[in-house]
Amino acid sequence: MTGMDARDTDLKKDLNASLQARRELGEEYESALVDSFLEKVDQRIDGAVERRMRRQFAEQQMTVARGSRSPKATDSWGERFGFGIVSLVLAVPLSAIGGGLAHLPGLIVAWFGIVGVNAVQAARTNPGLFTARRRDRAEDDTWKD
Repeated sequence: MTGMDARDTDLKKDLNASLQARRELGEEYESALVDSFLEKVDQRIDGAVERRMRRQFAEQQMTVARGSRSPKATDSWGERFGFGIVSLVLAVPLSAIGGGLAHLPGLIVAWFGIVGVNAVQAARTNPGLFTARRRDRAEDDTWKD
């Protein structure tokens, strides 16, 4: 059994024991039994959160130790997701204006602008994004010789 399965089994046993104790002791102890069980659930949740936080902190330390830029709070998934949504929302009117005023050339210019802004944002949040590909290609070329 894995650790998670064992903890689930332990929690089920605790719940069954609490239910059995409630049957034996009666309703007057129900509140205390529920509180006791919820305390065990809270401890389990706290432990899981603590493990996740330690793992994320260790991953951030590894990233910094490997020479990458230090993680910033502003470079969150929410910021990237929000930027993508705003970009798509603005793409519709920009496409309509560019296509309406200058037809196909205007549409192409509008989309070059949209792609350009997104490429700059991607390069800002992932500094090695474009250079890593060139480095990989250069390494591939050296093996071909």
